[in-house]
Amino acid sequence: MIQRTAIRDTAAQDHVVSTRSPQQRSRRQWLLFGGIGVATLLAAAWLLSGWSAGSSSFDASRLRIAEVKRGDLVRDIAADGRVIAANSPTLYAIAAGTVILKVVAGDVVKKGQPLAEIDSPELRSKLAQEESTLASLQAEAGRSVLDAQLARSLASKLVDQAGIERTAAQRDLERYQRGFDGGAVPQVDLSKAQDELKKAEIGLASARKDAGLQGEGAGLDTRNKRLLAERQRAVVTELKRQVDALTVRAPFDGQVGQVQVPQGTSVVANGPVLSVVDLSKFEVEIKVPESFARDLGIGMPAQITSGTGEPYAAQVSAVSPEVVNGEVNARLRFDAKQPPGLRQNQRLSARIVLDTRRNVMMVERGPFLEQDGGRFAYVVDDGIAVRRQIRTGSSSLGAVEILSGVQPGERIVVSGSDLFDNAERIRIKGE
Repeated sequence: MIQRTAIRDTAAQDHVVSTRSPQQRSRRQWLLFGGIGVATLLAAAWLLSGWSAGSSSFDASRLRIAEVKRGDLVRDIAADGRVIAANSPTLYAIAAGTVILKVVAGDVVKKGQPLAEIDSPELRSKLAQEESTLASLQAEAGRSVLDAQLARSLASKLVDQAGIERTAAQRDLERYQRGFDGGAVPQVDLSKAQDELKKAEIGLASARKDAGLQGEGAGLDTRNKRLLAERQRAVVTELKRQVDALTVRAPFDGQVGQVQVPQGTSVVANGPVLSVVDLSKFEVEIKVPESFARDLGIGMPAQITSGTGEPYAAQVSAVSPEVVNGEVNARLRFDAKQPPGLRQNQRLSARIVLDTRRNVMMVERGPFLEQDGGRFAYVVDDGIAVRRQIRTGSSSLGAVEILSGVQPGERIVVSGSDLFDNAERIRIKGE
């Protein structure tokens, strides 16, 4: 068996010999330690900056940022409105009956033109009865006038007779007085003649009084009969008006709107028959946000733009006192002329200028105005949004006046600041 012996090489005796001096090795170590220190300081500065800017950051794409500027703030209301008829009454049946239509929906009509007739036998019969009663009362009034004349004539006759009797008694007394003075007539006959004269004077006075009373009584009776006849005449006049109103006529030049009752059907008293639209007078109805409703006033100037883009002067004619879904209905009336060819429910643009504030500091309007009552805003500077107290003034649909807290040229987060949760400082990425 052959035993092999391993021969050693010189690897154990070899070692690396450095050609650098101790000074060079020390310098390299200092450079390495210095680089690590600088990197550590930069990382600490970055962490300190992030800590000072807050614990949250938001992407700028999720926010809307606007610059504060100076300019004229026009407080106006712009809205789309619909055309409505300013005068569109519904005509009603004055009595129950059968309707006979003379027009259809959409017909152009003139003022006074018959639109429909209502056949009401009951009303016509009542008119005939009342006319007969009127004729009877008029006859009674005429008879009372004749009776009064007869009563006055009879009273006058009695007065004349009493006057004649008094004259005769006066003559008898004079004759008896002459006979008594001549001694031919005794005292008894003279006294009797004096009594007859007094009796005749009393009869004359009574006849005159009775004549006056007879005249007054006859006059009162005549007046009462005449008043009854006049009252009945008023009843007949009203019934004639109602019978005439059975013919429904157009109140103005216009167009027939909706017909409420089919041809030949019955309608109840005071039931709707049809409507008429005045084509010469249109208004525009708009919806105004509740926040601007208190600034509106009747007579406030406005501007309505037609479909061709031509502006027309108008004014506010009515403002609804009721708020529905956060909006208030308002009506605009054209001043001088209105666009030709208007139709109901046509859409038009309207603008109401409330006031104009010159050279004010303002910014784009946004949800920040409703947050905290518009007393705070986030001012953006070099990627950092700082919550700052501000004071706002008047506002329009597109801008809001800034009274204090910021300067022109600064930028404000006008939308999306509700995500900040009232933090004092927020970092904005991508700004």
